[in-house]
Amino acid sequence: MSLSTRIIGIDPGLRRCGWGVIETRGNRLTFIGAGTVTPPVDGSLADRLAALFAGLGVVLDRFAPEEAAVEETFVNAGVRSALILGQARGVALLTPAARGLPVAEYAANLVKKSVVGTGHAGKGQVELMVRTLLPTADFKGADAADALAIAICHAHHRVALQRLRASA
Repeated sequence: MSLSTRIIGIDPGLRRCGWGVIETRGNRLTFIGAGTVTPPVDGSLADRLAALFAGLGVVLDRFAPEEAAVEETFVNAGVRSALILGQARGVALLTPAARGLPVAEYAANLVKKSVVGTGHAGKGQVELMVRTLLPTADFKGADAADALAIAICHAHHRVALQRLRASA
């Protein structure tokens, strides 16, 4: 295991897919980059998913993370919205996996609990804690903040996950 590990967190979405890259060395977290992939809102679903795949690919190529973490989505919206979000989530899982990165998945409540201390934290609380934990972080919007929170959650849980995988 290397001394430091670069992690990308991905907050899946077809309109706005947040991404955040951090580096972890022991308990120390360092902000690397964050942003949002925004596929065009018009065009076929296949074209929009392809744009999401390409956009995430550019981010992965630019920042070269060693591990990825993706949020499990919980949607109370309609069936059609849930299906479309599920397809975007599939692209968010596939893109790093196709490059050989290990991909972890975390429930939204676990991400919030890991970063804020409560599983029912609001978006503002998550953003505030991300800025507290990563004081040099430069990001705009809740999607990028959520993606950084996912990466932070993975940084906190990755050693236990590695031990579980090794024992299985």
